[in-house]
Amino acid sequence: MALARLAPVNADEEYRMLIGGDWVTPESGTYEIVDPNTTKVIGRAPEASASQVGDAAAAAKAALPGWRSKTMAERCAILGRAADLLEERVEGLVGLVQAETGATINVAEGMQLPPPIERLRCYATPVKADEPVEPLALEATALGPAGLLGAHVVRQPVGVVGCITPYNFPLTNAAGKIAPALAMGNTVVIKPAPQDPLAMIKFCEIIEGAGFPPGVVNVVTGSGAAAGAALVESRDVSMISFTGSSAVGTKIAEAGAATMKRLLLELGGKGACVLTDDCDLDAAVGTIASVWGFHSGQICTAPTRVIVHRSRCEELVEKLNAVAGLLRVGDALDRDTIVGPVITEAHRDRVEEFIAGGVAEGATLQCGGERPDRVGYFVAPTLLVDCTPEMSVVREEIFGPVVVVLAHDGDDHAVELANDSDYGLFSYVFAGSTARAFEIGKRIESGNVGLNSMVPHVHAPFGGFKMSGIGRDRGVYGLHAYSEIQTLSWVSS
Repeated sequence: MALARLAPVNADEEYRMLIGGDWVTPESGTYEIVDPNTTKVIGRAPEASASQVGDAAAAAKAALPGWRSKTMAERCAILGRAADLLEERVEGLVGLVQAETGATINVAEGMQLPPPIERLRCYATPVKADEPVEPLALEATALGPAGLLGAHVVRQPVGVVGCITPYNFPLTNAAGKIAPALAMGNTVVIKPAPQDPLAMIKFCEIIEGAGFPPGVVNVVTGSGAAAGAALVESRDVSMISFTGSSAVGTKIAEAGAATMKRLLLELGGKGACVLTDDCDLDAAVGTIASVWGFHSGQICTAPTRVIVHRSRCEELVEKLNAVAGLLRVGDALDRDTIVGPVITEAHRDRVEEFIAGGVAEGATLQCGGERPDRVGYFVAPTLLVDCTPEMSVVREEIFGPVVVVLAHDGDDHAVELANDSDYGLFSYVFAGSTARAFEIGKRIESGNVGLNSMVPHVHAPFGGFKMSGIGRDRGVYGLHAYSEIQTLSWVSS
């Protein structure tokens, strides 16, 4: 066993919240943060009161005029310095992020960090945001004399953005929200997931040194829904950017409607993975196995719903069963471990209930399903076959190391099964040719479709259809998401 050597986490360290440039103590006490790998308490997070969330929103609003008045080049330069500072101290964050999330050491070092640095750097270069419009010649009317009608489209900041982030990749997701928001001239209040907010506080401590004026970046934390609800309901907040479950996203949309909040919602997924009769099964198996080996399936883009041609079903199941047996479940700090824990005991129980429910509905448990005999919140890689579209394991987002398999009888049937879902975030097609995969992919109701690959384009728009969300981010689309469009028009003689 080759355990990673990380800086120890100090469970007695005091954490505060950043509000208006000051690091403040919580008015509602603290709550425990537990390491999913060991079940030990690794720290206590601040419990923000509703009034403190309101103070953060007010501070962000007060800082907005000064921040938006800076040029994009000035704002981007500060983002660049923030990326540099984070890079200098990234090693000190790995241990805390790993302990909070329960990620395997390989995922913690490669995917929890340094992607946040890359996302900050992505928006550290100013881009042209304004859009000219072709002028029109006007005849004289009752509204005015003849002339040339000109217009210019300007992208303005939305205002204060509440950034509510998920537990699976807390820093990466937060950086992907605040970087385009800040580059466009917005100010932000970050509210991390209850399960792992400590590294987010450290993240803000680090980037604060880049030169953000007081109130431009704020962070509040809380153990339940109260802090997030106060942020959504605040009249000082103009936009909510949320990544998480569709159920919570629906509540945010309902609560935000009263103040006409702008929304960017990246919600649940139940990724379809269509396999044609002539596909490369080995390539497909490698992608499907990521559900088990990549952060224990706690990925909204995971290909959890496999739709395979009936003629290849037996072969696929045999290959997946063999791969599952090779994936080592164990200590997240052991570099040979592939499958680590899920985030909490409650979530482990939820995943197990889904598995048992699938079997009760008629699915065949091909492998997994048992609870590994070790400390921590572990679920073994699980494969359910002989599934049908109405089963809960097929319809609901499980967010764990569980793959379900359905058989199809041709491309049209495969597309029908893929689209028989409330979700549409990220799907996949594996076919004998990219051209065939392309034609099938265009028919799938999903914001993103991987063709014979699971690698997304980092600058392409990302978001979902149906219950998987509203809006798109990444690349220039991220700047668009955090902006309002304003038209300036005039007549010249």
